[in-house]
Amino acid sequence: MKSVTVENIVKAFKLEVLAGGDRLDREITRSKAHRPGLEFVGYFDYFPMNRVQVLGRKEITYLLQQTVEERRLHIGNIVKYHPPCFVVTTGLQEIPFLEMYCDQEGIPLLRTPDKTTEFLTKLDGYLLKALAPEMSIHGVCVNVSGIGVLLRGRSGIGKSETAHTLIGRGHRFVADDIVVLKKLGPSTLLGTHNTITREFLALRSVGLINVVRQYGRTAFQDETRIVLDIELTPWEDKALNNDLEVAEQFTEYLGVKIPHIELQLQPGRDTSGLIEAAANNWYLKQLGYSAAEEFMSRLEDEAL
Repeated sequence: MKSVTVENIVKAFKLEVLAGGDRLDREITRSKAHRPGLEFVGYFDYFPMNRVQVLGRKEITYLLQQTVEERRLHIGNIVKYHPPCFVVTTGLQEIPFLEMYCDQEGIPLLRTPDKTTEFLTKLDGYLLKALAPEMSIHGVCVNVSGIGVLLRGRSGIGKSETAHTLIGRGHRFVADDIVVLKKLGPSTLLGTHNTITREFLALRSVGLINVVRQYGRTAFQDETRIVLDIELTPWEDKALNNDLEVAEQFTEYLGVKIPHIELQLQPGRDTSGLIEAAANNWYLKQLGYSAAEEFMSRLEDEAL
């Protein structure tokens, strides 16, 4: 099971460590944080003890209104489950009682100046990506007019060169050689780099180039949602499907099905232009438009 440490989120969000600083190696394995509410009145059925516990103004105000004995009981009931950490939001100051209990139990107590809802949104997004199932494949990832495209094909087929041409046409480069795919939901697949290859594109006969240094920050983006899988293959006579509308095929990654297109290469064929056409055609289909259906409709109208 994938995990991140409390120290990872401390660094990612510049959190202040109030207690339990020697236990920042504790692991977080669940992607959504939790705001304890019913737990403060003793209801612990379904308590997600493996999640980050976030305390905002509402929770802290409630605790401050309790007697010392009630507060000891409520907090003691939660800390005994040893969640990964507690995060107090909005820069709240009146929490020495929390520091005491967290120090006693060895649970990190952290603080952020962010408002509760803002911090929860950022933290959940971070954990969702960090803990998402992932795999690495050989290929190139680009963003064509806002549409994430995965380019695959045998070594030397021209994937990197095609990506370079697309960059020149104003599209964005994401990853070369090794593409990391992350499953963020039942139908959402994210494509990114593996950090080491970030911004680098390898071109045969030219060598390694840094896309950002050479073409500017707008030529690169860290990640993109993958919606098209395009495989570059050698040209084969009489093998192309020239139907008005090619039957849709799919490739599956991590259980997510992605529309698949085979694009045969031939000298003089505008591969980058065809990828742009495929991306734009996919977008129009999402809006409910089919060029083939419109063409057939015109033929039927003409025959009447």
